[in-house]
Amino acid sequence: MKTLHDHYDVLVAGGGQAGLIAAIVAAEKGAKVCLLEGAPRTYRGGNTRHTRNLRPLHIGPLSVLSGTYDEAEYWEDLLRVTKGKTNERLARMTLRKSAEAVSWLEQRGVQFQPPLGGTLHLGRTNAFFMGGGKQLLNALYRHAEKLGIEVHYDAMVTAIDIENGTFKRLHVGDHVISAKAFVAAAGGFEANIEWLKEAWGDIAENFLIRGTPYNRGGLLRLLLDHGAQQIGEPNQCHAVAIDGRAPKFDGGICTRVDCVSLGVVVNENAERFYDEGEDFWPKRYAIWGRLVADQPNQVAHVIIDQKSKGGFMPPVFPATTANSIDELARKIGLDADVLQKTIADFNAAVQPGAFDHTTLDGLCTNGLAVNKTNWARPIDQPPYSAYSLRPGITFTYLGVEVTEKAAMKMADGSQSPNIFAAGEIMAGNVLGQGYLAGIGMTIGNVFGRIAGSEAADYALNR
Repeated sequence: MKTLHDHYDVLVAGGGQAGLIAAIVAAEKGAKVCLLEGAPRTYRGGNTRHTRNLRPLHIGPLSVLSGTYDEAEYWEDLLRVTKGKTNERLARMTLRKSAEAVSWLEQRGVQFQPPLGGTLHLGRTNAFFMGGGKQLLNALYRHAEKLGIEVHYDAMVTAIDIENGTFKRLHVGDHVISAKAFVAAAGGFEANIEWLKEAWGDIAENFLIRGTPYNRGGLLRLLLDHGAQQIGEPNQCHAVAIDGRAPKFDGGICTRVDCVSLGVVVNENAERFYDEGEDFWPKRYAIWGRLVADQPNQVAHVIIDQKSKGGFMPPVFPATTANSIDELARKIGLDADVLQKTIADFNAAVQPGAFDHTTLDGLCTNGLAVNKTNWARPIDQPPYSAYSLRPGITFTYLGVEVTEKAAMKMADGSQSPNIFAAGEIMAGNVLGQGYLAGIGMTIGNVFGRIAGSEAADYALNR
């Protein structure tokens, strides 16, 4: 790799949404910008290319969004999923600044579409990209090109020079590049199985990685080794239950199984282990990867009947189907007698009531060791369907601590004057645990804009 220059105003590592936005904002402010993307061009964009939406605050209808989603409700939703493990100051700032995200993207060529229905419940809260994350990336890369931003692919950072918290230069193999300001936006370490095993133990070998295989945490490790303040825990991550037939890496969002709230989930012993109807799916889907990870051999199965067909977006792989629970059990390798008893006990425990998947309908079971608190209907109408589940890791929450201006904090209590961070590499400041659908893209959008602006201001002495 050879850059056009050896020195830039702003150097950005990471070509996903957060890094792209930081580069665009810096260039729009007049900075000479170079963006380094560690992946090949065909895989550019990190996990952004697998995304579908972001979650913006809005008072009244906004673009494709209906109604109002104000700070109080947004904060309550975030607090519920993180269980308070969040930096409230940074989180509230993120929520407030998210109100600008949709219009900012639209002004730079990104298009949105009306949301999907079924189990997603996102028509009021989440803005969906027309054509998904790849369309968003293509639009932003086109805009970056118009601004003259220099972009390099296959440009993984291999070394970095930081003196007293100040960025000096970095290395991409033998090539050395310096800059007045640096933006770290190169993602987490979810594709680094050995690093995952340090936190999870050997069970991490059974994890599937939904996102890019290029997020191995190289830059994150370099920053931590050079004195950055760590935020978050290494075993906290966005982990969802995905189809067990998904590839080891890069399966993306189409491998997610979204019918959990409409059925029952059993482990390899054919026993239920958690409330499938605890809350709306976008507020709970990201706990199911961890739940499945705690089961024998990190495997589970979701079982639905004919009533639930058409109520969710089907994953890319077809379900295993059968005309009886006995037959279904044998097809998916479970003890038929135990599964029949589990389903029979569940059916007998379902209480009377009206099913309404658009609300927390209170249709529940009673008397079970693990009750289902909403959307509980008997599994009694063949054909029956099953999807096998494995933990799918999207991104990790271990990262670098930042300020409200996206400046990276150092372990000695100082903050770097010219290193800024955006996206997954700092998402742990807001996400201590849990996940809220679309919040990852929101964090990347907000902190990308802040990091790019602050980096440009520093570089241009403003």
